[in-house]
Amino acid sequence: MRKTQILINTCLEYTGLLLGVFLLFCLHPASYAQENHADSQNKIRTIVIDPGHGGKDSGARGKISYEKDIVLAIGLQLGKYISEYLPEVHVIYTRTTDEFIPLYRRAEIANEAKADLFISIHANGWSDPKSKGTETLVLGLHRSDENFEVAKRENAVILMEEDHEARYENFDPNSLESYIIFSLMQNVYDHQSISFADNVQDQFRERTHRQDRGVKRQGLLVLAQTSMPGVLIETGFITNPEEEKYMSSREGQEFLASAIFRAFRDYKTDIEEKSQAPQLTANDTPTTKPAPSALPKMVKPIPDSGIAPLYFKVQIVSSEVSIDLNSELFSAFSDIEEFKVDQTYKYAVGYKYSYNEILEYSKWVKSRLPDAFIIAVKNNAIIPIPEALKELKTN
Repeated sequence: MRKTQILINTCLEYTGLLLGVFLLFCLHPASYAQENHADSQNKIRTIVIDPGHGGKDSGARGKISYEKDIVLAIGLQLGKYISEYLPEVHVIYTRTTDEFIPLYRRAEIANEAKADLFISIHANGWSDPKSKGTETLVLGLHRSDENFEVAKRENAVILMEEDHEARYENFDPNSLESYIIFSLMQNVYDHQSISFADNVQDQFRERTHRQDRGVKRQGLLVLAQTSMPGVLIETGFITNPEEEKYMSSREGQEFLASAIFRAFRDYKTDIEEKSQAPQLTANDTPTTKPAPSALPKMVKPIPDSGIAPLYFKVQIVSSEVSIDLNSELFSAFSDIEEFKVDQTYKYAVGYKYSYNEILEYSKWVKSRLPDAFIIAVKNNAIIPIPEALKELKTN
């Protein structure tokens, strides 16, 4: 980890290449999803299910099965459950047969569909046959040698693709330096991805009684190139005879698909309920929504008293490393502030005392970064929105 941090600091300090690649991988694909997220009012309408591997890419191998076959069966069953019990959700698959789909094309399918969630389904493999359990991966920089091996295995599929050097900007799945970029890529979809990942692991642990290996960050190209919340689910170890037998069975596949379905159902409910945030009935009038080409200039007022005020901002990005506030990444916004929460740096824009006014401002921000969201700040710390609204009503 120390070596990784040194590499990160070196790249951030001495080259602008990292930011350029970051913008290529992270911000450019988001343009595909802007219209969908801006108009959907946080309704979960489209989901993409990505059964990993396929065709000439068999994935991990067990004694009696291939990863590509197990995950296709689970993915199709998951889609069946969603179509049956949540018919308002449009289900799209990256593959429904045993065929090879390049990583970039999997991401394109999700981006072109303007999907609201991307679920990539896999089965793990390891040299130790005793390794077992499920884990759900979100985009980020791995924190262990074992996770690095997982990232290399999942990304190595690009070596089967033609022109992969040009298509993936000379990304080398076996080089540690190539993965430094992922330390900056917990973007505006990070919170939603982790929320869904937590749901998945809860369901695996509580309902299917799988060993819980937790939610982990991983430098995965397929997640880097999709422009919506997304996860990669490892449903168990195909190299563990007991888990391979379970995942290969019809009953095991149905249980695993059912657990992911329940996680998705709960995530959908949570996202859609949060979109119905209450507006304050204060005397202040919401500001007029700026024209799309206008850049709102929000001046941070200085309070008359020495007491730190409660105010609202719009969070646009998070990262495992600190980003210069003068970075081009923030050039379109004003009043940038950095907040450190645990080991994560969060960046928010705008400044308003009124919830209604920040709600209007957030619409402008979301027209550019669709998954940005409102936060409340007090005493230089982020506090829950319900707590902030309650305090405003009380005062």
